[in-house]
This record gives sequence, structure tokens and C-alpha cells, in this order.
Amino acid sequence: MSGGAHILVVDDEPDIRVLVKEILEDEGYDVIAAEDGASARRALRDRRPDLILLDIWMPDIDGISLLKEWIDEDGIPCPVIIMSGHGTVETAVEATRLGAYDFLEKPLSLAKLLLTVERALEADKLKMENIGLRRHHPPVIEPAGKSMVIQRLKEQVKRIARHDTWVLITGEPGSGRETFARYLHSQSPRRELPFVDVRVASMAPGHAVRGLFGSEDNDRIHYGALEQARGGALYLDEVGDMELDAQLQLQSALDNNMFLRVGGSEPVAVEVRIIAATQRNLEQEVRAGNFREDLFYHLNVVPLHIPPLREHREDVPELLNFYLDYFVDHEKLPYRHFTLAAQNFLRNYDWPGNLRELKNLVQRLLILGTGEEISQNEVELALGSVEVRGEGLSALPVSFDQPLRQAREQFEKIYLEYQLGKYGGNVSNMAEEVGMERTHLYRKLRSLGVEIKDRK
Repeated sequence: MSGGAHILVVDDEPDIRVLVKEILEDEGYDVIAAEDGASARRALRDRRPDLILLDIWMPDIDGISLLKEWIDEDGIPCPVIIMSGHGTVETAVEATRLGAYDFLEKPLSLAKLLLTVERALEADKLKMENIGLRRHHPPVIEPAGKSMVIQRLKEQVKRIARHDTWVLITGEPGSGRETFARYLHSQSPRRELPFVDVRVASMAPGHAVRGLFGSEDNDRIHYGALEQARGGALYLDEVGDMELDAQLQLQSALDNNMFLRVGGSEPVAVEVRIIAATQRNLEQEVRAGNFREDLFYHLNVVPLHIPPLREHREDVPELLNFYLDYFVDHEKLPYRHFTLAAQNFLRNYDWPGNLRELKNLVQRLLILGTGEEISQNEVELALGSVEVRGEGLSALPVSFDQPLRQAREQFEKIYLEYQLGKYGGNVSNMAEEVGMERTHLYRKLRSLGVEIKDRK
């Protein structure tokens, strides 16, 4: 599947340019050709390509120098495949060091060319997806949950996805707004094209404009999120936090279907679906003068509200099992299961942090807990909702901002102090509850500095 990828072919030999262009267009790619470095620079200024096929030897500049020119703080803007009829090992090594995906020798094998192009595009797609997933949360193609609330919401999203309208998603933090945005994109005709997420709230002051629209500095071009998402979907998380100057420029771009990069003079076309999300009441923000009214109406073509977890508590057991399986499969954590009492407790918990809190709780219990079962007591302790008996102090949550070994020791100490208080300092009875041999348990208590006599 080409997915309509935009490919730039840079070669000074007309026959090769025409042949490669025709072959790639037959495969469904959108192709533009450039005969030298100057025309290649113009092509990159006009539009960000998804892949570049680059010749080494050209009349005005060599391909390696062009490659160096295109590198910005994020590396090369897209995969580059080097082509050369006079290739040397040194040239191939230099191109690879600079970030080129592969090196093809002329005369070109068309079968190898097509295979390399396909693999380069797929590798770039996976790379972008993995960057997003490492930053945020596991891939959920279809939101988990069988409640009527979630089933109706999924059907609504499928209907919206068929129409190429913009969507404003509202809901509390952690409720699954991005999950539903990705699900919407996966159900739309644009599903094979990029889904680019922008964390508006995390942008440094004054950087939103450059992040969205990109910049130009002589022949160096930095592509912003609008161009990276071209043809696909741009997800603006916490759009209510966007600075007013960025709001103004975004509104102008949406009105005119084009924009200028920072420092640029040539307009760039906008071709993207906007999916925005916010926890704020944007109508109130408009009245307060914090959000532009015209931009609000531009984004709010189709509103979609994601309910908090407390409004579909019946999904909690399924969500617990979903994240258990995820962390076991993807992070190789040991499998444990929630007792019925623990599941019932969590089904009636208010979940102020919504799905994000549930996911983090499951991860914490798998990392720091021991034994096959996750009991209600362990859950309450992890949530900080019980007291450590004999101490009269609320159990402190374990900080994740420390090495795993220290976090485990911190949790084990709190957990064992709780169990020791529960059994009045009787290590024999306690050993059966925690699933440890008594001699080993004594050794563990001593190593953690837990005083047994204080609990008797």
C-alpha cells in the first residue's frame, strides 16, 4: 500500500528521472522530480516529502552535501535513499552515518528499488508511531469496554469518521480522549496517512507557532506539525492552552487553507483533518477572552464528549484485565490477577485520574507486588486509602521518579509494615499471608529495617 506517499526524485539524468517517476506513479505514489540541487531545494520548500531518492553526483552540488544541508535538530525530515552509479563503500558509509535509509547502485534494479521504497516508508511510519507511543500510552486500536456508554460512543465515532469533518473532543484528563481520537482516525478514509499529536500544554512559551507551522532559515527547513500530518490527522491535545498568537495564525491558516513558515515567504497548502481535545470549557474561555471565538467555531464542527470512568464503572474489570495483559506482553512483567474483592473495590472507586490512574495502578502493582493474587488490601495500600496499622500513618504512594530497585524496596517496606501490624507482630502468621518462608521473611524484614518488637 502506497498510501499516496509523496516522493521526491533528485537525479541529473533525464532518462532515470522519467523512468523512476513513471514506475513509482504506477505503484500509486505521488512523485515530483528535480534535476539538480537548486530544484530539489525548491521542491522541499514547496512541500515536505515522505521519502527522497537522491543521486550523489549532480552539476551544482553533490548528494552528500545536500543531505548535510537538510539535517535539523530532529535529523533528516524523511527517509532518504541514496542512488549512485559510481558508489564507493566510503560514500555509502558517510550517507548512512548522516541518516540515509539505504544506498542503491546504478543501474537500478526496479524490483529492488520498489522494495526499498516500501520498506523505508513502512520503517518511517513505525518509527513515528513508536515515538508517540513511548511518549504517551499503549496502542488501543479499539477502546476497551462493553458498557452501553462505551458502545454508543464507539458507534458515534464510527459515524463521525466517515465524514471528513473536524472534531472537538472534551473530557477530563485521563478519560481516554487521545484513545478515541486515534480510534476515529483508524476508522476514517485517512487511516493510512499520518496521525500527528501535538501536546499544546507542554510547548515552551513562544514556541507554539514554530512547532505548528515550521520555519525556514536560508536553505534549512524545519517542518511543523501541520506539514508532518499532511493528508492525515493533526491531534491538538489541550488546545485551550494554546497561546493567542498561535491561535490567530492557526485560524488564518484554516481560513485560507495555507500558511507561511516562520521566516518563509512562500505559502504552504493545508491539507489535514484537525482533531482537537480539551478539558476546559472553551465557551467560557471565549467569554473570558482566553480563546478566539472564530477558532472555537472552526474547531467545534462536531463535538464529542468522553465520559469519566466513574460514569461507566462496569468496564473496570475488563480494563484491569486489558492492562494486565498489556504489561505482561509488552513489558514482560510477571502475571498476577485481581481477587474478586479487589475488583469489586475498584469498581466502586471514584477514579479521579480516570483511565490513566487505572493503567498506572496496574503497572505499579505488577512492578512492586509479589504473589499471584492482588488482594483488596494491597490495592487499598497502593491507592494510599488505608492506614499502616501500629503506625497510625497514611501509606505514602511510591514515587516512580527513582530506580526500580529503590521503588520496590520502598513499597516492600510499607507493605510488610502493614502486614506486621495486621498480625500484631506475629511473623509466623504473617508469613502465610505474604507467601514467604518464615526464615526468609525475617531476613527481608531485617534488610529493610523493619523492627518486629515494635509491633508486638
